[in-house]
Amino acid sequence: MQNPSTTPSQQPVSPKSKTFLVPTDFSEPAAEALDHAIGLARESGGHAVVLHVSEIPVIGFPEGALIPTAELVGRITNEAQQALDQLVEQRKGCGVPVEALLKSGDPRDVIHAVADDVDASMIVMGTHGRRGIARTLLGSVTESVIRSATRPVLTVREHRTAEQTSQTG
Repeated sequence: MQNPSTTPSQQPVSPKSKTFLVPTDFSEPAAEALDHAIGLARESGGHAVVLHVSEIPVIGFPEGALIPTAELVGRITNEAQQALDQLVEQRKGCGVPVEALLKSGDPRDVIHAVADDVDASMIVMGTHGRRGIARTLLGSVTESVIRSATRPVLTVREHRTAEQTSQTG
């Protein structure tokens, strides 16, 4: 029986082909990174593995913690799997095998663990290109992955039109 969190394409992958791991948060930069990785995989005869890591929030208080219910965790997991399946389905005719993986945990750790598991040749990540206080407050999974990577990491910055750039600063 096939693992429900894995959706491989019909095309066979040779053992020596390149594997491009593409972590996704379902943002536009992540979609652009996936498309770029597919192009690289097409050129090299490789394949793409798109990964979403669900980080289930636990909020701590001095008197205890707020932990999500099993129902909420299930709903988050189901929605993430549907979004991954949609990404793969949208790229079905791209000529490159695309596999989807859904994992849970700290994205920074899980991305590296999956890169090892799939023997990724490269990690291809989208980046919002935030600067200043926005980057400080929101953090950057991409930056953390780059700093601790043991394999090449390619970042794909969000493509913006001149109008979008002037609206957001």
